[in-house]
Amino acid sequence: MKRLAIVLGLGTLMAACATDHTSINGTWRATLSSSNGAEEFDFTTGLVAISNNGLNVTNLTFNSQNPCFPGTSTASGAFASSGDFNGNASGGFQLTVNSTTGGNQLTLIGMLNQNSLAGTWTLTGQTSGCTGSGTFIMNRG
Repeated sequence: MKRLAIVLGLGTLMAACATDHTSINGTWRATLSSSNGAEEFDFTTGLVAISNNGLNVTNLTFNSQNPCFPGTSTASGAFASSGDFNGNASGGFQLTVNSTTGGNQLTLIGMLNQNSLAGTWTLTGQTSGCTGSGTFIMNRG
C-alpha cells in the first residue's frame, strides 16, 4: 500500500511538472500602446507552441492601416511555459515581426498569465516615424 501511494504521488508530481505548451495555442488579438497611453498598433495572429520553445506565428494581420507594416510581414517567436500545481499557466513570451519592405522590426517581450499576454514592445525601422516603444496586452479571440 505504501509503494502504491509513493508511485501515485510521483506520477502526480511528474504530471504537474510537465510543460504544457498548449496554453499559448490559439488566436490572439494584440493592442500596443505608447508610453503616453495612445494605441499605436492593433493586430491579430495565431500562435502555436512548437518544439524547443519555438512559436509558430500564423495569419498575422494588422487591424488598422500602418505605414510601418504595409502589405505582408514575417514573424517568429518563442515561448517557455511554466505553471504551478493548480493548473495556472504562465511563461515567457517573445515575438518579432519584420516588414517585408521598409526594414522595420517590431519586438514584443512579455509573460503569459493564464489567458493574456502582457509586456513591452520596441519598434525600430528605416521608414519615417517607425520607431517607438511601450506596453502591450494580448487576449485570446
